[in-house]
Parts: sequence; C-alpha cells; structure tokens
Amino acid sequence: MAFQICIDIGGTFTDCLVADESGEIRIFKAPTTPGAFHLGFIDVLHVAAAGLGLEPRDFIAAIETLVHGSTVSTNALVEGKVARTGVLLNEGHQDILVLREGPRKRGFEWRLDYPDPFVPRALTRTVGGRIDARGRELVPLAEADVHAAIAHLRALNVEALAVGLLWSVVNPSHELRVGEILKREWPELPVTLSHEVNPIPREYRRIIAAAIDASISPTIRRYIAALQEALDGAGFTGELLLANCLGGMMPVAEMLGKPIYSVMSGPTLAPMAALALSDESDIIVGDMGGTTFDVSALRDHQIIVTPESMINKDLLGIPKVDVRSVGAGGGSIAFVDDGGLLHVGPRSAGARPGPACYGAGGTEPTVTDANVVLGIIDPDYFLAGRITLNRALAEQAVGRVAERLGIGLLDAAYAIHTTSNHNMVAAIEEITVREGINPRDSYFVCGGGGTACHVAEMADILGLRRYMVPRFMAGLSAFGGLISDIRWERNGVCQTNDRDFDFAAVNALLARLRQEGEAFLEAARVEPSLRSYVYSFQGRYEYQSWEIEVGFDAADGIVTPAQLPELVEAFHRMHERIYAIRSDRDVVEFTTWKVRANGARRSGDAWKRFEIARQDSMAKPKSERPLFIQEAGGLQTVPVYDGAKLGRDAAVHGPCLIETETFTAVLKRQHTARMDRFGNLLVEVA
Repeated sequence: MAFQICIDIGGTFTDCLVADESGEIRIFKAPTTPGAFHLGFIDVLHVAAAGLGLEPRDFIAAIETLVHGSTVSTNALVEGKVARTGVLLNEGHQDILVLREGPRKRGFEWRLDYPDPFVPRALTRTVGGRIDARGRELVPLAEADVHAAIAHLRALNVEALAVGLLWSVVNPSHELRVGEILKREWPELPVTLSHEVNPIPREYRRIIAAAIDASISPTIRRYIAALQEALDGAGFTGELLLANCLGGMMPVAEMLGKPIYSVMSGPTLAPMAALALSDESDIIVGDMGGTTFDVSALRDHQIIVTPESMINKDLLGIPKVDVRSVGAGGGSIAFVDDGGLLHVGPRSAGARPGPACYGAGGTEPTVTDANVVLGIIDPDYFLAGRITLNRALAEQAVGRVAERLGIGLLDAAYAIHTTSNHNMVAAIEEITVREGINPRDSYFVCGGGGTACHVAEMADILGLRRYMVPRFMAGLSAFGGLISDIRWERNGVCQTNDRDFDFAAVNALLARLRQEGEAFLEAARVEPSLRSYVYSFQGRYEYQSWEIEVGFDAADGIVTPAQLPELVEAFHRMHERIYAIRSDRDVVEFTTWKVRANGARRSGDAWKRFEIARQDSMAKPKSERPLFIQEAGGLQTVPVYDGAKLGRDAAVHGPCLIETETFTAVLKRQHTARMDRFGNLLVEVA
C-alpha cells in the first residue's frame, strides 16, 4: 500500500497525517525537537508506523509523497538566529533598509521607537553604476567597487550577501554582473539577487526580501540537508515537497533557490484546509497550537494573499497568505505583574520543558495547566493516554497565580483560560472588525490541538452562530498540506496605462512568465492535464502612491485590445470594493504583472472517498467528569463523549465534553454539535 504523508512541525508538537489508497486519514503526534527538528520528523514517522502496525522502515519505504511544512525559517528570523548578512546597493542609496517605508500607524500609536535595520549599516556597501527606470545604462557598473566591497565584507566575516541595485527589474545586467564576480571570487558565499527573488519596482520591498532570503539561506540549506540525510537513512525513496507561504507546495530544489518562500509557510496551510472542508463564503480560521494562535480569513471562498506581512519590524517583501499570529497557545505562560494584573503569553514553555503538568521540568503555569485544573483535559487521556499529565503539578503551578491574585485555585485557572480566550478574540477582531468585517457573518473553523477547548467561549464573546471542529483539527495545517496543490508565482514589471497600452510588451512579459511557470511544473513532474495558470496585475489611478492587485482571465496569456476595457473595469470594481470609491475618468496605470502556476495533485480529493458510518441511535456518553462552568459558579458534572465513536448525524448537546485521541472539545449550554459524513463536528449556537 502506498501512503501520502504531510508532516507539520509546530512549536510544541510535530503533526503527521497519513492517507492511504482508500482515502482514510489518520493523525499522529510526537514532541517537537528544537535544535534538531529532523529528529522529531523521524520520531513522528516511527509513531505513525507503530499506530499502523508496520515496521518503521517498511512504512517509510511505502511513502509515495511526503509533504512538509515547518517554522524553521520563521523561528530563525523571529529569534534573530540568521546568517551574518551583507547588502550591496547603489552609490548614494546606502540607507534603503534604514529608512524603509513610511509605516501605517494606528490611531493611538503616537509614539514609535525607530527600529534597527534588518542589516546593520556597517554591513551595507555601495557600488558605482546606474540603470534608469527605462532600463538604460546611465553610468557603467564600477567593478572596482565590487572588488573593494568583497574585500571589506570578507574582513567582517559576512556569511551571506544580498545584491539590490536600482531598476534591476527592468534591466538586470548590473546585478547579473555583480553575481558573476561574486561567483568567481567568493563561490562559497550564498548570494541573492533582488530581481530574481522579488521582481517588483518598489526598492525597499525588493531589497528587504533579498536580504531576508540571503540571511536564512544557510539555515534552510542545513536543515534540508539534515532532513534528506535522515530520510535517506530511514529508507525513504518517494517525492519530498515543501510548503511555501503561498499556500502550496514546492519541490526541494525550488525552495533551496528561494528560501524566503519557506517563511511562515506552515501556518498558511490551515486556511487551505478550511477552503476544502467548507463551502461557506466567509470563513475565519483559528489555529491554536502549543506556542501561538494563528488566525486567517477567507472572503468569497478565496484565500487572502497580502504583500504587507511583517517579520519583527520589517516587511517580508513578498506576498503570502494572510495569517496573523499572537502568543496564545497551550504552552503560553501566565504571570501576574507588579501591578497585580494577570497576563498570558506571549512567552511559551514550548516543547522543552513544556507545561508544568508534563512533568518534564516546567514549573510555570500555562494555559494547558489551567485546562487540566478546570477539568477540560483528562490527565489520563492526553493524546489517547500516550502522555500522562500530572494534575498535582498543574495545581501547584496555577496555585502560585491564585496566591498572587488572592483568589481560589479554580478561579485562577479560569482567569488564565479566559484571558487566553480574550487574547485570541483580539487577534480575530484584528483580521475582521479592523478590516470592516463583522465576525458574526463568518463561519469559524477550528485548527490546532487546543482550539476546541476554547472555541465555545470565544464564540459567545464574538457572537458566532456556527463553527466547525474538524476531525483533523489537531493537525489542520498538516491536512492542508496533504490536499494542497503545487504552487508557484512570478512577477514582472511592465509599466503602461489604459490610454496608451503597450500590448506587445505586456504580452511578451506574460509569455515569458508563463514559460517559466511551465518549466517549474515540468520540473515538479506535474502532468500537463493537471496544470493551470492564473493571471493578475497591479494597478493604480494616475498619481496614486499604492497599487492594488486585480485578477483577470487571459487565453494562453495574451491580452487583446478587446479585453482591455474588461481589465480597466475590473480595476475600478476592485478599487471600489477596497476603498468604497471609483473614478472612471481617471487614467489607470498598470505596473506589475503576475502569473501563478498551479499543479493539481491527484491525491488532493482522495480524502472525500472515506466517509464514516451513519448513527441512527442516540449518542451515549462514555463517562462523566466535573467541569468548571463559570455560569454555574463552580464544578458541574457533565457527560463525556468519545468522538471516535460518534457516527454520521449523531447529535450532542452542551454542556458536555467530546474527546478524541488528539483534542478535547468543550460545548457550552445552547451549543449543539452534529457529526457530518467526514467526521467533522458542526456546531450550532442557539
């Protein structure tokens, strides 16, 4: 039997979803191994093999495709553990990364500390030479400056280099020549040319993307090398695909060429999973893991891709699926400040030592400890009993918060629980209310091992009427990776306008981008019948500062004169949708063109073949246990249902608990859950 696998490495647990030829999917978990993530990767494959009753080597040899999403590059950037990176810029433009762009501040952020640049100014060198906006060489490249910069940066022990010269997106000859010199004189140095990694006209965004790409290149290369060595040693001979920040997959070689696409790639898979699980138009996806709570939104049943993603105080530079994170996970640490105010997160106990109840040396109170004290999590059935939690240690940790606040143990545990809920609600409001969207009008899909412990109260706070607890909620991102397509995209600059549209130049650019996309899909071994292409442009009204992205249809990548009015009207409609105004008489400028190549995977819909059996009888609980219910003022005995034994159309009513091997769901009063044919809990709030 051949298997399709997706492994997603999180901050606390590594998730593994295994799909067989029948379409049945099973989920397995193992602790993440910080500092040696490839070891946790192999560990979870061994756990999966044991769960399937197979020898590890036989199981791994039977894996046909292995998809992998991780936070390795994201963690490196957030923690500042990146390569010592230099930047080579045009003479007179040494401060591009210092000055950045004017930030979009919120209304009450009247004071902001000016952050340090991503690359220190001391590691930034300039070279003579100049290309103008039309691609003409005004001043030849000063190659002597390039040689001097190499000598200087060598002396400073630079480990990677980004090259970002003005208007290289129109004429890359100077950047290419610098790359040739570097390859000859410093061949072991990882070098990123800005026009290759992010071909857009905005200098800061192009160059920060190049700098980030260069800085994480050694980390990604080391990690992938260690991973491939471990897989080869374990007997893996299938295809390895890596998740990218566009919500799709890339072959290893493509990711090694552009490692920036690995940044924040793991969390982008959760909205892809929600897209497949629900037909709802507007969806909120909340993914609570051990370290963070990741939230994303789908509009008109479409993934939202944003060019505004931040890494610390800098833009990422490239578009990515819009996922935002806060430090609100199961391992988030609760503490009381000097003023007597309770905080939860963003600091996390992580995988090592983990929450106090893990008994691995952690002593600080976490959200998981609070949930054990409240009766939400059964210490003897955590991960179906594979890990036994220590309730006494959880009570000791939470007890210190109770003592600081001068309240009882249960009240302190609930204070931690509900504070975490409000942190997550604030993140949801950030991506909905602040974007002019009422969350009550959206459908909520839970992801991550901890969300179902908290979603009922969050639903009441937000006024949600319906939400889903998926069967694979604890590995929602891994499920997204299992079903996602291979995806690639590329930009090109060709500035024109609707009054004097340059059809020849635009169509030549689109043809080149499509050829590159076809080459990518060919290298990824995607069959021609499974290939598709999506086109878009970035446009603005004349004299506007910022562009918006607009999709359009193009037969074989050709824009015809008859189609131009459609492109202009599509821009007006999108501008009106975003800004509530349109200006039909203004000139529309087109600046950047994009082609996205998609390669559908034959296994993407296989999971739909496996349906659970119908249940005609009334659902019966497997047991009862005390659960803290705030409205009741204390503990109340509630029924506990085995989620694995609930059949299709089975209904359960709150207050109650639903347990599976990988998550526990709390239903409050007036919350009713019904099991759908795929094993997902669909909850209605009366």
